Amino acid sequence: MLDREGFRPNVGIILLNANNQVWWGKRVREHSWQFPQGGIKYGESPEQAMFRELEEETGLLPEHVKIIGRTRDWLRYEVPDHFIKREIRGHYRGQKQIWFLLRMVGRDCDVNLRASNHPEFDAWRWHEYWVPLDVVIEFKRGVYQLALQELSRYINRNDNSGGNRHRHTRPPAKLETKAAEPQKTEQEEHK
Repeated sequence: MLDREGFRPNVGIILLNANNQVWWGKRVREHSWQFPQGGIKYGESPEQAMFRELEEETGLLPEHVKIIGRTRDWLRYEVPDHFIKREIRGHYRGQKQIWFLLRMVGRDCDVNLRASNHPEFDAWRWHEYWVPLDVVIEFKRGVYQLALQELSRYINRNDNSGGNRHRHTRPPAKLETKAAEPQKTEQEEHK
């Protein structure tokens, strides 16, 4: 399902823990990290698509999270031609996304990367809010920066989940783009 301009409707998910760290997934058999995201199916609202994608990619259910905010408008990125299948080149340009900011109210052990038959991630970890964008595929970096900036305003507002609520609410002068050494989660250490 593409819009008139060739963009596929999509959702992106930034999931926070009690310390305002973000859930960061490593793509299956790749060295790139990203937030959960996925397409909106015909007849689905962005919120319905977000909950479906969250379960498919992380195994988390609606009772494991609380919605804190969402982007006001669509954020778009174009996909370079060499990533687009030949048969849809000329029609498909990229993704337009509504981004959601969620607070995890479940436990780390509720995450199940094998919740679907086609896992997106083979590892995950918590990371400081301002993630290193150079581990994100290049054409998505601008949208990640916009989503993180727009949604950071919700972290201290209307969020009484506790935790260290005053950390990571302002972007650094220039977003960090250097890869940080990942901290392994229990899931990664047992693989």
